Amino acid sequence: MSVTFNHTIIAAKDRGESARFFRELLELPEAPSWGPFTNIQLHDGVLLQFAEPPVEIQMQHYAFLIDDELFDRAYRRLCDRGIEHWADPQMRRPGEINDEHGGRGVYFKDPAGHAIELITHPYL
Repeated sequence: MSVTFNHTIIAAKDRGESARFFRELLELPEAPSWGPFTNIQLHDGVLLQFAEPPVEIQMQHYAFLIDDELFDRAYRRLCDRGIEHWADPQMRRPGEINDEHGGRGVYFKDPAGHAIELITHPYL
């Protein structure tokens, strides 16, 4: 069997809020949830499971490859909601997007404080 990525657990302060944030931003349908998880499923089948751990949340980085049309809509949502964003991971270019690696990209934080990246072209 070849290797594919199946799922990951993302620490959240409020699992419902974090799942809703990603569903609305990335235009994803609701997915069945169970136990301590609120789930969303990406179109390729990868499951993102949001949970509220009983520890301080450490920032993680999650990058999503999306098409140009969804990038435009997602970026508009970020701006409409007043979500601070940057063109670079060092957060030195606020309020901008980048056009590196043959596509466009933007960085921002989700409700739990994780560093999120949206890109329209893979790095490799």
